[in-house]
Amino acid sequence: MQNDAARDTARSDTVRTATGDVRGVAKGDHVLFQGIPYAAPPKGELRWSAPQRPEKWDGVRDATKPGNPCPQVGSSYSETKATDEDCLFLNVTTPTGTSKPKPVMVWVHGDGAVGAGHFFDGSRLAVQGDVVVVTFNYRMGVFGGFGLPGLPGSGTFGLQDQRAALEWVRRNAEAFGGDLGNVTLFGVSYGATSVAAHLVSPASEGLFDKAIMHSGFALVDLPAESWYPGLGALPWLGWRERTEIEGIGHTVAGELGCNDLACLRALPSEKLLDHPQVMNIFQPIGYDELPPDLLAAGRFARVPVMSGATKDEHRGIVDIFRGAVTADDYPRLLASAFGDRAAEVAAEYPLTDFATPNLAWAQVLTDRVWARATFRQHRLLCAHTPTYAFEFADPDATGNGATHSSDIGYLFPGNGEHRPLGDRMIRYWTNFARSGNPNGEGLPTWPTFREGHVQSLAPDAIGNVDYAKTHRLEFWADK
Repeated sequence: MQNDAARDTARSDTVRTATGDVRGVAKGDHVLFQGIPYAAPPKGELRWSAPQRPEKWDGVRDATKPGNPCPQVGSSYSETKATDEDCLFLNVTTPTGTSKPKPVMVWVHGDGAVGAGHFFDGSRLAVQGDVVVVTFNYRMGVFGGFGLPGLPGSGTFGLQDQRAALEWVRRNAEAFGGDLGNVTLFGVSYGATSVAAHLVSPASEGLFDKAIMHSGFALVDLPAESWYPGLGALPWLGWRERTEIEGIGHTVAGELGCNDLACLRALPSEKLLDHPQVMNIFQPIGYDELPPDLLAAGRFARVPVMSGATKDEHRGIVDIFRGAVTADDYPRLLASAFGDRAAEVAAEYPLTDFATPNLAWAQVLTDRVWARATFRQHRLLCAHTPTYAFEFADPDATGNGATHSSDIGYLFPGNGEHRPLGDRMIRYWTNFARSGNPNGEGLPTWPTFREGHVQSLAPDAIGNVDYAKTHRLEFWADK
């Protein structure tokens, strides 16, 4: 009877959740619910505390508009600015019509310390794939990654929010037509890195049944100068020990003129956002071991995994964060990044092979930062669980090739010119969400990675790519 009720409510714009009724917007082939609180506002005494369940409400709550984004200052690639800490909201898109309970796909947005769940329109994915799509906000930057000696959960509040959203899904997805026993966690960039953290976190075990990672991994590390100008090397892309996070927080507290947590919690969010704090957005997971070590030891959830990257990952990153690279800059950057191995890299990637120095530097970092780590992670995962590897390779995805995160517009509504490839990708992704296997009738066969197979996704060619050769992984094996 409960499943029958779920099928009925999936067609309605009003749904009963564990905390009260919500009314969304019926849009023909789907119903959209926005701004549903999945946790209490993390304000005042709850700033830098574990997320608490939201209070119940009477009557019907309006769920036709998105909730506040979590505090952020915007960036060179996002104009969103927000200061209100009452921000732990989620959004649900469910297709109309009756059917058996649908797979649930929970999306973790990326973009570092900016962004919000409602930026991603799940309607195409939900309707074409017959799945329920959930997006959500979580604490970021200093609000999600702050730590102090003696503060429970130091550095992990953003990840705890993500876990709370998954717990909400387990309690409520059935009311929206979802299958409580079939939840896929997927994300891009920092969102994908978060998925990797949940894979290795015992506290997240049992909250999701499958995982998909786009351009974000537990193993990515950065040589010097590879992101921002002047930025030093970041082993494991900034995963930090809890004690290091606490030490940074202690320094920041002193700079803000606070000697205790009460003082810090009384500060306006604007002051925390304005302070040039150095909290890293890539947080620990609340244990003494870091995700790369846990992954290498095989200590992660045994759920099917899809993971991959884009063919030209670092092109957009170079252009956005560094700008123009000159022929004179190139050897200097190689020396900063690779020290006494710089000459070897210059010989392997000579400027004469590229149209511009920007493209040369971007290819070096695409191969060294992204492809090497991606391939290593595939190997570690496939030793213990079914793993499907992909490389998004549409050269026309942007004006700069298949750069970082450019595949996301093929799953969420984007440029209509890309529709045929997007349709196929949606079928692969939702097949995987349904069964743990992306294959289906009419789609090119996609073997697991166990045989080294990486599925290239391009408009005119879907099939195996020699990933190691394309990205010169033998050359990078010892660098």
